Amino acid sequence: MTTCYYTAATLDGFLATPEHSLDWLFACDFDWAAPMPHATFADGVGALVMGASTYEWMLDRGEPWPYEQPAWVLTHRDLPIPDGADIRLTQADVRDVHAEMTAAADGRTLWVMGGGGVAHQFAEAGLLDEIWVQFAPVMIGAGHPLFTGWLDLQLIDVARNGDFMCGRYRVRRPSA
Repeated sequence: MTTCYYTAATLDGFLATPEHSLDWLFACDFDWAAPMPHATFADGVGALVMGASTYEWMLDRGEPWPYEQPAWVLTHRDLPIPDGADIRLTQADVRDVHAEMTAAADGRTLWVMGGGGVAHQFAEAGLLDEIWVQFAPVMIGAGHPLFTGWLDLQLIDVARNGDFMCGRYRVRRPSA
């Protein structure tokens, strides 16, 4: 089982504008059948986790909840849960969340969906194995960062998907 942070980012390293907009993402060409697409990745996911901002953005789109897998939302607020969705709102430490996700995932991939602070918490706890980033040919200059701390990575795969440059990285663990 692998714990992956899979996301898209601007070329200058942001997930969203300061106002939480992802309009830049939807203006780019992306081929769902090309290498490293979201749908193929999501098919292998057994559980996912995200922060409250990512969750609220998904709800605000007005579309049905897209995932059948159980999802944990790291939040200190009471948020609405769509009918029929397996959403678990939590304030627990990421180590506890990871253990719950592992139990629910049945050996499949754990997806750290976002944002950069959530991914950083998992990495600091030694729980992040890979990062997959689809870099869009857009620069927004400011916003919510791809990652909020230091991390040593090893490039293990690259691909082009429409306008996106896709990279898959292994998280390097410090030597004992």
